[in-house]
Amino acid sequence: MPLFHLLIIALIQGVTEFLPVSSSGHLILIPNLTGLQDQGQVIDVAAHVGTLAAVVLYFWADVRVGLAGIPRMLTGRIDTPGSKLAFLLALATIPVILFGLALKLTGFDEVLRSTAVIGWTMLGFGLVLFWADRKDPSPKSDTDWSLKEAIVMGLWQAVALIPGTSRSGITITAGRLLGYQRHDAAKLSMLMSIPTIFASGALLTAQVIETADAAAARDGAIVAAMSFLSALLALSLMMRLLRSTSFTPYVIYRVILGVILLFIAYA
Repeated sequence: MPLFHLLIIALIQGVTEFLPVSSSGHLILIPNLTGLQDQGQVIDVAAHVGTLAAVVLYFWADVRVGLAGIPRMLTGRIDTPGSKLAFLLALATIPVILFGLALKLTGFDEVLRSTAVIGWTMLGFGLVLFWADRKDPSPKSDTDWSLKEAIVMGLWQAVALIPGTSRSGITITAGRLLGYQRHDAAKLSMLMSIPTIFASGALLTAQVIETADAAAARDGAIVAAMSFLSALLALSLMMRLLRSTSFTPYVIYRVILGVILLFIAYA
C-alpha cells in the first residue's frame, strides 16, 4: 500500500479515535468517497495498537492502579481503588463485546457501513452530545464512578458500533448526562476505551494472523507508529482544552459533515 495512503489512515485514526467525531466513520468514508482501496484488517489492527498505546501511556497512572487491582478483582474482592476500577471497566466492556459479536455473526455490521448511515449518526448523535453538554453537572469526579453508572455507560458504548456514532462521543454524552464534569466524563470515556480497543484488536488479530505477510507487517508498523503519535497529540490537546472549553466545536464539525454526507448519499 502506498506510503501516502498509510499516513492518511494513521492520521485519521489517531486524531479521531479519542475525539467525539467517530474514527470508524472516517475510516469507512476514505474508500467510500475517494475510491481508494479499503485498508483491510491488518491495517485496522495496527491502527488500534497505536491508539491503544497512546491512551495507556497518557493515563498510565490510572492504568497502573487498575492493573494492580486485577488479582483482587479476580478473587471477588472489590475493596480497593484498583480492584474497583478494574471491575467497573470490565463490566462496562461486556455490552459492546456482546453487541459486536451479534453484529458480526448476523453480518449486519457490513450493512451499516454506508455513507447514509454515517451521515445520520454523525448528525444525530452530534446533536445529542450538544444537548447533554448543556446540562449543569454535579460536583462528581471520576473517582465517584459507580456500578450502575458503569453499566449505563457500557450500554451507551455498545451503540457506538454503529459507524459514525463515535465511541468517545457517546460515552462522553452518557457521562455528561450522569452529571460528570467535561474533563471527568472524557477521562472515564478514555479509560473505557482501553479494554474495548484491546478486545476489538484481539479479535481482528485472530482473523488476520494467518494471512499477514512481510509487506503487511511493514505497512502495519508504519500505521501503528503514526497512529500512536497522532492519537497522543490529539488526546493531550483535547484533555487540556476541556478544562476551559465545551464540546461545541466538535458538534459543529459533526453537524456540517453529517449534512454533507447525507447530501452525497441521497443526491
